[in-house]
Amino acid sequence: MTFHFIFADKEEQRTKKTKNSPSCLGYPVSIFFIVVNEFCERFSYYGMKAVLVLYFKYFIGWDNDLSTTIYHTFVALTIVYLSIVYTIGQVIMAISAIHDITDTNRDGTPDNMTFHTAMSMLGLMLIALGTGGIKPCVAAFGGDQFEEHQEKQRSTFFSIFYLSINAGSLLSTLITPILRAQECGIYSKQSCFPLAFGVPAALMVVALVVFIAGHSMYIMESPKGNILLRVMKCIGFAIKNSFNHRSKQFPKREHWMDWAEEKYDKLLIAQVKMVLKVLFLYIPLPMFWALFDQQGSRWTLQATTMDGNFGAFIIQPDQMQIVNPVLIVIMVPIMDSAVYPLIKKCHINFTPLRRMTVGMLLAALAFVAAALLQIQIDQTMPDFPPSSEIQVKFLNLENTSLPVVVEGQEQFAVPGFDSSNGYMTLDTENITVSAGGKNATAYFQKKTRHTVLINTDGMLDLCSDCFFVFFLQLNDITEKPNQGLNAIRFVNGFRSHLNFTIKSDNLGLIAPLQVSGYLNVPHGKANFTIVNEKGQTCHYILQLGFGSSYTVLIPSTFSFGETVKLKKNIYIYFESVGPRRAPSNMKSVLQAGWLLTVAVGNIIVLIVAEAGSLPDQWAEYVLFASLLVAVSIIFAVMAYFYTYIDPTEIEAKFRELEPEDKKKKELEMTTKDNLAYLNNETSNNTDVKQMKI
Repeated sequence: MTFHFIFADKEEQRTKKTKNSPSCLGYPVSIFFIVVNEFCERFSYYGMKAVLVLYFKYFIGWDNDLSTTIYHTFVALTIVYLSIVYTIGQVIMAISAIHDITDTNRDGTPDNMTFHTAMSMLGLMLIALGTGGIKPCVAAFGGDQFEEHQEKQRSTFFSIFYLSINAGSLLSTLITPILRAQECGIYSKQSCFPLAFGVPAALMVVALVVFIAGHSMYIMESPKGNILLRVMKCIGFAIKNSFNHRSKQFPKREHWMDWAEEKYDKLLIAQVKMVLKVLFLYIPLPMFWALFDQQGSRWTLQATTMDGNFGAFIIQPDQMQIVNPVLIVIMVPIMDSAVYPLIKKCHINFTPLRRMTVGMLLAALAFVAAALLQIQIDQTMPDFPPSSEIQVKFLNLENTSLPVVVEGQEQFAVPGFDSSNGYMTLDTENITVSAGGKNATAYFQKKTRHTVLINTDGMLDLCSDCFFVFFLQLNDITEKPNQGLNAIRFVNGFRSHLNFTIKSDNLGLIAPLQVSGYLNVPHGKANFTIVNEKGQTCHYILQLGFGSSYTVLIPSTFSFGETVKLKKNIYIYFESVGPRRAPSNMKSVLQAGWLLTVAVGNIIVLIVAEAGSLPDQWAEYVLFASLLVAVSIIFAVMAYFYTYIDPTEIEAKFRELEPEDKKKKELEMTTKDNLAYLNNETSNNTDVKQMKI
């Protein structure tokens, strides 16, 4: 595939077909290779893109803002060339996600994150170069495979072609998050990002092989020039020439592009005028793409804070992007066959530009909905302590209720084998606690939350440090567990050592009145086993949701065979196409401008994400929605004054004038040559008094 665009005259266009392509059912066989190539390539691209922001957040370890910034930087760079580079980039991305490469101590965490980050950035740069070369070329290349009499088949091809794009996007967005959610690894099991990136890489290899396999059947044109470069030179010459003739002694011209007539033909100038009119309409569009492409960043990160369990099936956070291709496949036929014809029957002139305006307003409403959803999410999230405060709650290890006094003022009772009602928020680092007639003072670091274990039943001989037997301070988590996992820990209130195993992870022996560390467990049924010093066991099944934290207390009165008492630490409730009004040889210029608006839109997002001046995520959603509404109004005004022009009529008009223009130019050139000859002869023969021309 090549990034050169052809500017040929009518005679050249007639002779561009260099060989006959084999056909099947009236279609060139070569297009089947192109369609399969496009399906595999789009599967590869969207599959990798679906899990990208979660890879940054959970594997690389970046925060939400940096993950969003790098994601949109990648999208903004996808406007260059080369398919084989694309394949190499996908393979490098898959390799970068293998944590075992640098996990020398086999603890499940890469020991050299710089290596993985560098590999990821290299892979993304190569993919950006590759996909940018494919996007503007494949559709046009497919259209070149048809003869002039195959207009109907060409139209059907483009329908199938764009269906393959959405099919690849749909399947990849569905499948790759499922692969990412699996656990894989040589030494330790982690989220399987290598598989999630590896499958798209394999599909890109298939795309490349299929495309090369059909090479002998393709009808290809030889590059005859770069129309984009020619347009830029024409515009540059017009600007320069108009500046050089800015004096009042030179008559003004109807359009500033008319100053290019001294060097460029009128047809090209007329085409450039039409392109500039359309490109002017592109100016507001980056704001739309700024919102649209956040489906893969901010919206995916928002989905990580919600419950994806719909009963019959579970949706992964990065699978929510599947809604876009699903709606395209469903809504496009409905809009084209039902909605737009109905609007036309109502005598409403619903032009493409008006449709775009309505679409932009609907996108703004979508972000208003995201803001309202974020407000609901924030209300259900734990209220973690600010930088100047601490949070404390109490867990009673005794069977009877205990009165607790904090700082000599706060008085409440903690039920037996139960916890106090919620966290207390204090603005001091040292607190004094009285429980059951015993007093203790503890030091806490600011911006932390703790669970305090209290016990006054005389078991002081179990520990040399009696303070901690009465008053054991536990450090609680201060943020929601990542990836929808659940943080579980065990408190041993029993009178002997206990061994805990949950799924395949053994936590080892836990001493009396001590606590295990947090263990992250995925949603669903969690089977854990408790074994005492005598070898007696107890099995328990805990049904887990998404992103919760649990403290499991084994009370002193526990006897094997009984139900384990559960205490939940954090109370979290979850909620569960391109431009057509372009001259035939200028579509590449408009396609470049269209892709540029996508790039600029993503740059807008990364600027806002890096600025990070808004304290709440919902406020950022409202900001984007407000900006798009303002831009939509500007776009509507611009569209109102836009005059639709049929480029084919303009081109036909100028082509009719071409013979006369050529004759006129030939006559002018002949006259100039004769005058030059006359002047030359006159200067050499001063005695000549008369000369016939």
